[in-house]
Amino acid sequence: MSSIRHEYSAAVVMLGCPKNDVDAEAMLYRLREAGHTIEADPAQADVVIVNTCGFIKDAKQESVNTLLEMAELKKTGSCRLLVASGCLPQRYRQELFDAMPEVDLMIGVNEYARVDELIDEALDAGSRMLRCGEPAGLPGVSGRVLTGPGSYAYLKVAEGCSNRCAYCAIPEIRGPYRSRPEQELLDEAKWLTEQGALEFILVAQDTTRYGMDLGNGHSLAGLLRKLVKIDGLGRLRLLYCYPELLTDELLDLVAGEDKICGYIDVPLQHIDDGVLKRMNRKSGEAQIRALVEKLRTNYDLTLRTTLITGFPGEGEEEYRKLLAFVGEARFDHLGVFAFSPEEGTAAFRMKPRVPVRVANERRHNIMAVQQQISSEILAGKVGNTYQVICDGADESGMLVCRSCGQSPEIDGAILVEGNPEAAMGRLFNVKITGSSEYDMRGMEI
Repeated sequence: MSSIRHEYSAAVVMLGCPKNDVDAEAMLYRLREAGHTIEADPAQADVVIVNTCGFIKDAKQESVNTLLEMAELKKTGSCRLLVASGCLPQRYRQELFDAMPEVDLMIGVNEYARVDELIDEALDAGSRMLRCGEPAGLPGVSGRVLTGPGSYAYLKVAEGCSNRCAYCAIPEIRGPYRSRPEQELLDEAKWLTEQGALEFILVAQDTTRYGMDLGNGHSLAGLLRKLVKIDGLGRLRLLYCYPELLTDELLDLVAGEDKICGYIDVPLQHIDDGVLKRMNRKSGEAQIRALVEKLRTNYDLTLRTTLITGFPGEGEEEYRKLLAFVGEARFDHLGVFAFSPEEGTAAFRMKPRVPVRVANERRHNIMAVQQQISSEILAGKVGNTYQVICDGADESGMLVCRSCGQSPEIDGAILVEGNPEAAMGRLFNVKITGSSEYDMRGMEI
């Protein structure tokens, strides 16, 4: 550990998923509390941190490209130390360290809470450093510097994953599933409310598994019942809910509690039994169809899912079954990813491989079907009134608002004429006046 406390300004470039964003915000808080200046523009910062994603090929390439771009700031900006943090250095460690001499300090997913100490050490040493221990325990988030619009904030309820899906490297990167202590989450949620956040979005690799490793009856439903009692809370939203753990207790709570968005994000990935088995998913076609039918019949919920095309062994028949399922299920929101073979996963060496071109073509075809479905669903909402929050304004000055049926960044929005300053920080009602494929238009009433 460095004995010298260096003074510097720092900027964090955030890549990857919302869970990564929470880590980046925790690093910013740690740096600010240590007395350092936070810069929004990396070109103005002495220390530039790129919080990387290492999940799939495209995300890894984006992380590498961003690091190379930030390295140029050593010549054109104020940068004197470039840091790579998070999933990419955690996953590749020495290989990445050797391949990218432009990076001065690489830190893994367990090092966020001492980022200031490691930067001091690197500045003191004057030489490159690699600090990536095995993922274990919890990072101990003591606070965050919120970087979003302020209307919502992500609340990460757990670290790691133990599901071992065949295509996913997260257990290798982040370790096994570890729930955060309930009181820690309640304290963080109260603090986020005090910062003005109206909506909390609960995230983890598997949000529905929360509390099962803590014992003593801890559960996601129990946590939700305590979160909704927080003064000033507008609403809660759940992302990454695995189908096997969507219990009646949880669904009844989501559907019946006014402060919980009637919105379920459940990653199904496929519908064919053979493909699902090779993916090491726990549910088969019968269970998935029964769940979708149950959600549609018994609950008034907005449904979102994600799918994977081109998984090894997905033939034309399996793909056609998936395409037909999308048409039948008519999800409100749907995302599709072409399979990315990832080193260290069970699927990496699986055969037969589906050509990349074919996987991308299948993805495109499914999204074309979903676009038509989304267009029809949204057209049916014209005339309805929804309670919304405003996340800001777009380039044309229209307010970007969301109902309970829309999650930020991944779903569409409701565009409304109005004053952003007057709209931010409150819930208000909007009547839908028009729609397109993924967005709606409305007016405040």
